Amino acid sequence: MVSLQILLGMIGAPQVILIIVVVLLLFGGRKIPELMRGLGSGIKEFKQATKEDEDKKDKKA
Repeated sequence: MVSLQILLGMIGAPQVILIIVVVLLLFGGRKIPELMRGLGSGIKEFKQATKEDEDKKDKKA
């Protein structure tokens, strides 16, 4: 647990810039919007599924 806190505390602006550059090199500028759209729709579907699951549990109780 302590090592996780150390790693998260060490992330600064240079590290974020490096991560962005690596992502741009790997995927290219045109693919990133598509990846973000896919990520957003996946999160939206996950939230909807968990909400439906909670609704089913509430109806049973």
